[in-house]
Amino acid sequence: MPEFDYDLFTIGAGSGGVRASRVAAAHGAKVAVAEEYRVGGTCVIRGCVPKKMLVYGAHFAEDLEDAKQFGWDIPQSTFDWVRLRDHVLADVDRLNGLYTNTLENHHVEIFHERATLVGPHEIRLASGKTVTAKYILIATGARPHVPEFEGCEHGITSNEAFHLDALPMRVLIAGAGYIANEFAGIFHQFGSEVTIINRSDQLLRGYDHSLRDRLLQISVTKGIRFQFNSTFEKIEKQADGTLLVHTTGSSPAEYDCVMFATGRVPNIEGLGLEAAGVELNETGAIRVDDQSKTNVDHIYAVGDVTDRVQLTPVAIREGQAFADTVFGNKPTTVSYDCIPSAVFSHPPLAGVGMTESEARNKLGSIKVYESDFRPMKNVVAGRNERSLYKMICEAETGRIVGLHMIAPEAAEVMQAAAIAVKAGLTKDDFDATVALHPTMAEELVLMR
Repeated sequence: MPEFDYDLFTIGAGSGGVRASRVAAAHGAKVAVAEEYRVGGTCVIRGCVPKKMLVYGAHFAEDLEDAKQFGWDIPQSTFDWVRLRDHVLADVDRLNGLYTNTLENHHVEIFHERATLVGPHEIRLASGKTVTAKYILIATGARPHVPEFEGCEHGITSNEAFHLDALPMRVLIAGAGYIANEFAGIFHQFGSEVTIINRSDQLLRGYDHSLRDRLLQISVTKGIRFQFNSTFEKIEKQADGTLLVHTTGSSPAEYDCVMFATGRVPNIEGLGLEAAGVELNETGAIRVDDQSKTNVDHIYAVGDVTDRVQLTPVAIREGQAFADTVFGNKPTTVSYDCIPSAVFSHPPLAGVGMTESEARNKLGSIKVYESDFRPMKNVVAGRNERSLYKMICEAETGRIVGLHMIAPEAAEVMQAAAIAVKAGLTKDDFDATVALHPTMAEELVLMR
């Protein structure tokens, strides 16, 4: 009889958990996964994938208007939120099925229920069944943070935004990170009046200041309102269903929807971490080393529950590295250097490496190159919106240490450019590359 029921038991079937389980099984391990909601996790079910579909839908608002300048006579157009919502949710169902099939095709046993640690090697399922595993992987992700104040229960988070019965005409979005700015662009393009409220006076901390300033300028020009240095006092739900919102520094105002985009917190409650002796760090996330191992030798954690870098591709890399290290006899450590990221705002922005401020603080002597231009499409359409590319280089060597841009399709351009930054290429290497003309991406090799 085997000592354990499974070689690996994974709690959570999100991006990191699915990748780790599939790869471990491919290495010959007997694997089981417990997921209490749906297979695929936040990104696939209620995060970046369905949100990007809404972003695509939102872009048509300006595209249809711009088309007139390109010779197209477009009849009066209307937008149907319910039709888009249902198409998006249908595709989420499809992806949920694909992720489930991926696990099943690798002979990973799936328990569609909650799992709790009850001992160092023991897991109890919601059905009452108890199983054992040689290794345990926690990949339960994170959830939206909701600030506590009177009436906060009347607000929603990004989780509920995908299921709204109707498009709210007046939306107040709390927060100034990527989720807040992305949904601000989405709702605004769909025709809602959008206000962003934030307790500080900055957008998108961590991104280069030039991009943040440009996005704020463009957003204000489009008609998105900002209420900075302000916090909630209370929300009152009125008889007609509207929300009367009281905030500091402003008169009470009515909204149809309040959405909280105020960060995310690790899902660690009720997992039984204490029973297994797993420690948390100072932020309340699971503490792990560079191999994703907790303080308990056979228990690991990957993804947002560790609060290292909350990005889906990072969770996938961590899951792959864990499985290769523990079951594939291929010790692997994830590099967190030069991770590209993007905000699918309107327009989108993307960056990799150090910002100008970070580079000055760390390197001292740097050179900064910029290209501030009006995309050809905007010129023909009569739209004054300008794009900005920014390259930061080490002064002595010319090595590119940061690349940042706000422009249409910025994320698509950044993916290839990030390879060059990761590889340590120089400004001279970019200058020696022939431009692909006419494209927006050619500005990367034309900056002076």
